[in-house]
Amino acid sequence: MKSIYSWLRQPGFLTALPTGLFLLVGFAGPLVLVVIYSFMPAKTFTLNQMPTFENYISVVTQSYYISFGWSITLALITVALLLVITYPIAYGMAKLFGKWAALVTIMVALPLLISENIRLFGWVLLLLKNGIIDGSLNYLFGVSLSGLLYTVPAIVLGLVYVYLPFMLFPLVIGMSMVPESLKEAASDLGATRFQIFREVELPLSMPGILIGSLLVFILTLGSLAESKILGGQAIIMIADDIESAFTFAQNWPKGSVLSVLLIIISMLIIFFLFRKIDLDRLMGRHS
Repeated sequence: MKSIYSWLRQPGFLTALPTGLFLLVGFAGPLVLVVIYSFMPAKTFTLNQMPTFENYISVVTQSYYISFGWSITLALITVALLLVITYPIAYGMAKLFGKWAALVTIMVALPLLISENIRLFGWVLLLLKNGIIDGSLNYLFGVSLSGLLYTVPAIVLGLVYVYLPFMLFPLVIGMSMVPESLKEAASDLGATRFQIFREVELPLSMPGILIGSLLVFILTLGSLAESKILGGQAIIMIADDIESAFTFAQNWPKGSVLSVLLIIISMLIIFFLFRKIDLDRLMGRHS
């Protein structure tokens, strides 16, 4: 008892106690409630019921796999597109822009100060039939592009636009960690520009690539506004089903089941990727 009391009085424990309590109440607590609710009978709002697997069985036997498939597919497409788009920008911000890098950073981060829904409705005005793009092309060239809005490409456009900073900033940090002396040494040893990129820059910037990809993937899996505002009813993502279960259907156990399955699927995908990827090789740590 005395050893436990002395351990509780340690400065490290006392310092970490407020943060630990905050994470326990604000993060772990709601997740535990969601898991418990997933075993409650359908359309109940209390926890004093007998646990049941009925909700899990109904989710598996119904067509929710389509929503999960769309969410995972769009998340992977968004990650791939953002890697292609942001890598040159991140390279310029980290290596080429110099004194202008701060200005570019502010320009990229500035949209984050505006509500996501407002920015997406701006895209609605651009893509809408007889909107800015369609109306301008029709007026100038007699060409109509009225089918831009409420399509899967429109949803992908919204996802790429909204989550671009979450890929860009980790990439910039990762590329900033690459020492110029290593590139100069590789060049002095006769390496070509492509060899320097493949053997030096890419492996050393891989931590930023992995962090940015994971951030975008997880955020896109749970995205809601993009599919509702830009996609209409073109497709239904799993976040739409979760929102409908918790609100319109008033079926909290069904929404909890879908939430738990989404968390499990995202964790399994992440663990699978980490098992298949040689992180030591990608990060330049060779035995």
